[in-house]
Amino acid sequence: MQMTERAAEPGHPPEAHGHGVPFGEALKVWARVATLSFGGPAGQIALMHRIVVDEKRWIGESRFLHALNYCMLLPGPEAQQLAVYIGWLMHRTLGGLVAGLLFILPGFLSILALSYIYVLFGDASLVEGLFFGLKAAVLAVVVQAVFRIGSRALTNPAMITIAAAAFVAIFAFKVPFPLIILVAAVVGYAGSRSGSRLFRTSNGHASANGKVLQDRDSLLGEATPAHARPALGWSLKISGALTCLWLGPVALIWFIAGGNSVFTEIGTFFSQMAVVTFGGAYAALAYVAQEAVQHYGWLKPGEMLDGLGMAETTPGPLIMVLQFVGFLAAWRDPGSLNPLTAATLAAILTTWVTFVPCFLWIFLGAPFIEKLRGNAALSGAMSAITAAVVGVILNLAVWFAVHTLFREVTVFAAGPLRLELPVPATLILPSALLAAASAFALFRLKASVLLTLGLSALAGMAWTLAVS
Repeated sequence: MQMTERAAEPGHPPEAHGHGVPFGEALKVWARVATLSFGGPAGQIALMHRIVVDEKRWIGESRFLHALNYCMLLPGPEAQQLAVYIGWLMHRTLGGLVAGLLFILPGFLSILALSYIYVLFGDASLVEGLFFGLKAAVLAVVVQAVFRIGSRALTNPAMITIAAAAFVAIFAFKVPFPLIILVAAVVGYAGSRSGSRLFRTSNGHASANGKVLQDRDSLLGEATPAHARPALGWSLKISGALTCLWLGPVALIWFIAGGNSVFTEIGTFFSQMAVVTFGGAYAALAYVAQEAVQHYGWLKPGEMLDGLGMAETTPGPLIMVLQFVGFLAAWRDPGSLNPLTAATLAAILTTWVTFVPCFLWIFLGAPFIEKLRGNAALSGAMSAITAAVVGVILNLAVWFAVHTLFREVTVFAAGPLRLELPVPATLILPSALLAAASAFALFRLKASVLLTLGLSALAGMAWTLAVS
């Protein structure tokens, strides 16, 4: 392939973008990814794969999964970090910045608008119906994404076993996510070092139809671009700049407003969360809810679920729910500011300290991860991690289904075993029917995610108005 060969030529200037993808075209692609990124990390990663690998053929299957495995190890939203990683690979630092910022912009604006509606109009029927319909459709989107990711990552009995073990560990025994990832990495590394074919990943992961885009056949090719090679000077410069951008505003607010200001509390608390949110939004929600409700008194218990509903049914990372928490915190404690003004500034601050570190982790570590792409043992470890994450995502899908389709959940506990089981009599039949219809549209009719979400939202509003 001529374009791939050219990209691999030594001395070819990175500014010329030997892969042949103009920055303007990439901008449109990332805007498309951002507006369609519903369904949480599973759906977002599947969407990104479909567009970047299957449709545009920018990078190959192996490179995509290598980047994904690294992002899975980081604190913060893995889908957004994956967008930064691929954008950086294709168009250097500017490409990573644009891809990452566009990924969160639609979600930020959507949740900000819904937050305004929430505090000004409360539980209006149309708004309630909108969430009712969207949540049912999102359940189908997440299930579809589990199948898509699983079909590519679970290519042999070893990977299937790892995924199943991860699911049982987190679903039935509440094993911490970092421990699951650590065990999977050790198993994958040892298996690869042993020479077992089950842990070889050089041929990529087969898709549902058996076709795999090899790195050498992608537009970027299999060689490492010049800008993606480790450079200590660049790493120190970019990490220093991003650290100042992340923590500088927090320090300034502390200096101006003092340690007791709600803005200082928001900046400090969510900066800490940005470092420890391994495992995605769900892994962090329990701690955030406890601190925000019991310690800080920023919001009520039920409001945390309302915020999660906003994040589940709008584009962008699920961790955007933190924006809603910050919004309500300042709305209730605006100080000398207008409540809406204070809430808006708090939403911006929360989003800032949550996502700036994501760029730091990618720009600092990605060059070194790219250098290790050919390491067979590391690739085996990271493939095992991907398999484990499939099990974790399946757990999230089950959790979401239980809490979306049933009004009540009971807990069965026996020793270390702890299961959240739905109460069958509390099945929400309209929600179940909407979820089934959405699944039929996605799996059998091959309808787009956006169309499915839109129709389900309309159906939810119609139902709510009919029974109100």
